[in-house]
Amino acid sequence: MTPFEGGYHNDPQGFSPQAVLECKICWTPYDPARGDDHRQIDPGTPFRDLPEDWSCPNCGAPKEHFLVSRDPGAAAMVEQARIRKQTDRLVADFREIWNAKMRDVPMVNRALSIEAVGFRLHDGRPLGVLLSPWFMNLVLLPAEGEDWSHLTPGEKEVIGFPSGDYEFIHNVRETVGGYKACSLFSMMGEFRTQAQAVEVARAVMVALFDAANRAETDRRAEIRAAREAATAPAADEAPDLSQPTRRAVITGGLADEG
Repeated sequence: MTPFEGGYHNDPQGFSPQAVLECKICWTPYDPARGDDHRQIDPGTPFRDLPEDWSCPNCGAPKEHFLVSRDPGAAAMVEQARIRKQTDRLVADFREIWNAKMRDVPMVNRALSIEAVGFRLHDGRPLGVLLSPWFMNLVLLPAEGEDWSHLTPGEKEVIGFPSGDYEFIHNVRETVGGYKACSLFSMMGEFRTQAQAVEVARAVMVALFDAANRAETDRRAEIRAAREAATAPAADEAPDLSQPTRRAVITGGLADEG
C-alpha cells in the first residue's frame, strides 16, 4: 500500500500523547484513553508508543495509514514549544557567561551545570528556575509579543504569588532580552549533584504556588533565620537538601528582605 500524504510516518512527533488518530481505510479510531483490547494495549498508551507491527484492529492497515482526528493536548504542546524556545535562549546565554567569565572563579560549584527547570506560564509569562554553578534564580520571562527591552537593569519590582510577595531584579541581555530574576541561592556549594539542585528547584515551583506558605505576619526575621540555617550547617554534617522543608524552600532564598 502507498501511505497517505500527511500520515503518521511523515511526522510521528507532530501531535500530543492525547491525540486520537483515525484509520483512513476504514475510519476506525485509536484513542489513547482506551488503548486496544485486540492487541492488549493498555489505556493511556500514546499512538507513537504502539508497537511497530501494530495495525488497525478492524482492517489491518499499518500505522502509516492513520491521521490525527482530534488532539486535546495540541494547545499544551504549542505552549511548551514556545516556552522551550525562550528558555533555550536563556540557557545558551548563561552557558556563554559560564565559559567566558565564570569557569575559573573559585567559588563556583563545578558539579552543576546550566539548566532551566519547571518553566510554566504565570499570567501568560514563562516562569521557572534557572540553575547554574554559581546561582539558582527564579526567572520571569516576557509574554509572547511583549517587549521588555526597556527594563532598567538593577531596578527592583515586587511580584505577588499565592505564597507571598517577592522581590525581583530587572535585567536585560542582548541574546535573551529583558527578564526579571529573584535570587533563591547565590552560593551553590551546598549541592552535591545536579539532580539534587533540580529537585530543590522543582520543590520551589510547587511551594511558590501553595498558599499555605503565606505567613500572616512580618516574615523578615523568619526569612533571615531560615537563610542562616540553610547556609551554616554543622561542621561535621552536610545539609540535606534532598527533601527541603516547605518553609526552607520558599523563604530560604527568595529575595523578600529590604
